[in-house]
Amino acid sequence: MADPLGVAAELAGAADGGLLADPQDAGLAFVLAAEIAESRSKLDAALRYVERGVAAYSGRDDSEAGAARALRARVLFRVGRDDEALAELEELRPLLGQYPDAAAYLSAALAAGGRDLVAEEWLTEAVKAALAERGAAEPANPDDAGLLFFLLQQRHRVRHIIGRQHDAHDNLAERLENKLANTGVAAAEADDDLLFWTQAEFEKLVAQWPELTASYGESWDLHRARLERELVRRAGTGRTGLTLLPGTVAGLTRYAGGDGDPGDPKTRNGYARQLADGSGLIGWPPERNGACWCGSGSKYKKCCLPRSRG
Repeated sequence: MADPLGVAAELAGAADGGLLADPQDAGLAFVLAAEIAESRSKLDAALRYVERGVAAYSGRDDSEAGAARALRARVLFRVGRDDEALAELEELRPLLGQYPDAAAYLSAALAAGGRDLVAEEWLTEAVKAALAERGAAEPANPDDAGLLFFLLQQRHRVRHIIGRQHDAHDNLAERLENKLANTGVAAAEADDDLLFWTQAEFEKLVAQWPELTASYGESWDLHRARLERELVRRAGTGRTGLTLLPGTVAGLTRYAGGDGDPGDPKTRNGYARQLADGSGLIGWPPERNGACWCGSGSKYKKCCLPRSRG
């Protein structure tokens, strides 16, 4: 069995040595190394790695950069540097209103510092702001709720942990989760975030539509890592029966038709739902010693499993 700390060192070494297929994956490599080290309670190493990861994301204000900084705060809490950790998270707090996954990684970081009450406060304010922005109408379903759905889910989870009685926002969270469950697993999971492009298809895709690297990653390695992290995130919300939707450039082009735009998220979400109704879906997760879902031929535990943010 591979030594996890050895895997972390290899990831960091590859990033340091410029050995990654895409140098822009350096931040992700350092973050994965930090998470592995943290999971083995090697907090000094975790902090060194995550500092390098945050530096690699310098100049970016997207959710990946935010997740790296939240991880740094989580490690800072664990080494007793609480004031620094809280200051970091305060700066990241506005991300709750911008990115669906921010609710999960910010509340996880606060939980590491025993600040579940702070997480509840922040999530409650973010939920109220999102509800005020959309007006009085209750979301019809999770898709209609958008980012609000993720805020409600995470707030509901945090409140359950700290033993709060249900309020109106908790009831709304449960109604939306029930609607999601009632649509069926395949339909619920069938969205653009779970479209998987093999290496050959990925290369054709980004050659034809370079702008899609913003959605799927700037390299195939980053594409695989994003999918693994998204699947882990969904599994963490209690989802089961998760599947990847293997797409092809030809299939996307056919679905878009002559007048459609394959770069439009609505087109790609529609294509994902079409794939979910067919065959050839890839179940996740595979066995640790089984073949990796990405088709690399390597074992899952040595291929995409270490890419997880879990």
